[in-house]
Amino acid sequence: MDTSSITDYVTEHIPELVLLVGGLIALMIVITYVKNESSKKYKLFMALGFIFGIGMIILCISSYAEWPWFASVIIAVAGFTMVIRPFRDISFAAILAILIMVLAYIFLGELDGTLLEFMASGWPRIIAAFVLGAIAFMLTNFAESIIKLFGKLFNWWPLLFVLGLVCIAEAIMMLAGYGSLYDLFT
Repeated sequence: MDTSSITDYVTEHIPELVLLVGGLIALMIVITYVKNESSKKYKLFMALGFIFGIGMIILCISSYAEWPWFASVIIAVAGFTMVIRPFRDISFAAILAILIMVLAYIFLGELDGTLLEFMASGWPRIIAAFVLGAIAFMLTNFAESIIKLFGKLFNWWPLLFVLGLVCIAEAIMMLAGYGSLYDLFT
């Protein structure tokens, strides 16, 4: 088998291969989590899942129209699940709010000589930066809460296990030429 044949095969079966690899990584995350969630293997598979999950999402966004819709949905959900897993306990809202406050403070200093010059120094500058940071915190905290809700649901290990099995079953169905799991139930 020459390299052009392998390249053609991979190009024709990208969604199937993405599903298969993503499903195997999801299963390995679950298996290593259940055995020992503080092990290096679990952290390695979680990092691998994060990287591959980003790739799954990018491929899904760029190619979903060419793929069967059910496979695209499974790829997107599995990718999101693996990307969100390492970050489920980190508060991005507070980090982003502090960054917005610092940037606002810096940019407000540039208002000298403008109509809003009173905000370029002193207490108005500090208060405006704080208010902008608080608004950013409220908005991102709301979005973060929604994402964490879905993240907790999708990262519940029995659901991740089933999702991994569904990915693998969908890949096998497609590679064998039987269509999709969706086709079996409709």
